[in-house]
Amino acid sequence: MRRVWLISTIFILALVSLIVVAPLTAATYPQLAKSIYGGFATFCHQIPERSYFIAGHKFAVCSRCTGLYAGFSLTLLVYPLLRSLRAIEWPPPVWLVLSAVPMAIDFLLTFLGIWENTHTSRLLTGFLLGSVSVFYVMPGVAELATRKNREKRPTFTLSSPERMASAPSDYSAPDRRI
Repeated sequence: MRRVWLISTIFILALVSLIVVAPLTAATYPQLAKSIYGGFATFCHQIPERSYFIAGHKFAVCSRCTGLYAGFSLTLLVYPLLRSLRAIEWPPPVWLVLSAVPMAIDFLLTFLGIWENTHTSRLLTGFLLGSVSVFYVMPGVAELATRKNREKRPTFTLSSPERMASAPSDYSAPDRRI
């Protein structure tokens, strides 16, 4: 299971690093940056006013998504220190819902015009939800990684030549032929 966690962690960290790679390569390798931005556009609106900037170019995702990805990846990195990698039980779902409440409040207050959220509030609320979601994803990964083939597949084996020779023939009854 440790190997599965390590592969998952390396994959997620590589994915998250692309958030910063896109703006850093925008000036020198515009096609690479365009591909990275395009990949993340599937999951994020990428509005410049809601994104962090580095080297004069916006991150590949907005500040809230940056928090989601960062929270998930950093918590995944320390996950073995917090919980057994073999644990397949989910925490109570209420914790996932509660971790989304600050993000919902942050969005709702801005939507209603009561308060204007900031890059920091978006980042932190995303970070919280991303961090908590690891505790719901990793048990599923652990279960998939440790699942045994519980159902035995039928195997086909040929009978012995003696048994095959002693078997009745269908040629003796023409009405039973296929």
